[in-house]
Amino acid sequence: MAEECTHDCESCKENCSQRDMHKKPHELSKIKKVIGIVSGKGGVGKSMTTAMLAVTAQRNGYKTAVMDADITGPSIPKMFGITDKAMGTDMGILPVMSKTGIEIMSMNVLLEDDTEPVIWRGPVIAGTVLQFWTDVIWNDVDFMFVDMPPGTGDVPLSIYQSVPLDGIVIVSTPQELVSMIVQKAAHMAQKMNIPILGIVENMSYVRCPDCGKQIEVFGKSRVGELADMFKIDAVARIPFDGALTTCADRGLIELYEGDYVDGLFHSLEKIIK
Repeated sequence: MAEECTHDCESCKENCSQRDMHKKPHELSKIKKVIGIVSGKGGVGKSMTTAMLAVTAQRNGYKTAVMDADITGPSIPKMFGITDKAMGTDMGILPVMSKTGIEIMSMNVLLEDDTEPVIWRGPVIAGTVLQFWTDVIWNDVDFMFVDMPPGTGDVPLSIYQSVPLDGIVIVSTPQELVSMIVQKAAHMAQKMNIPILGIVENMSYVRCPDCGKQIEVFGKSRVGELADMFKIDAVARIPFDGALTTCADRGLIELYEGDYVDGLFHSLEKIIK
């Protein structure tokens, strides 16, 4: 640390160990806890897990928000049935509200056409995510869940450095290949000193409609192995569930009654408190 430190890291050019690169949220925002939902690769159910955790938190009496940082693959508005577009004022951008009061900001609430592709390079995408944090007015949020872009590239790195995450939840599936890639995401978080709060294994099994037996379609569950490897106690397994898929596809995720992530959320609640 510089001998005459002013503790104003934004204007400081020193590269000291105490340097805090986190950006401040909008001056009118109030956000208590921020949890990133990450995956080593796309298509494993990261956005679904984000939506389910947000719904669970809201049902437990917390004021909840979702920041959809997956700019090129935004699916959060679709799951919540949101068709309204975000509005702006002289003070900042206002998030869109879900039916149960969850605040949501996503690229798809800014685009005129939901199917319009976002063909941007990494720095522009990272800058947009940062604007979701600094320019959006988040109103008295207890838990914000950040749907992170997959992988370990430029944009996740920018989020880790700029947004003060209280921790992350890693989403995986049972395949050995995915397990290997998940370890990359976990190691990245460790290098960035971000706590790993929990792990979710999506598509973990399917339950036989006749006998109720759990059938592990993609092979033996690996979530316990990963949890032991990274010393994670908060674990959840989400099976193939037609009702869950239907609710998400129809924009009715807030009506889904499953409790697959309830235990995980209560564990996160205790860890963070």
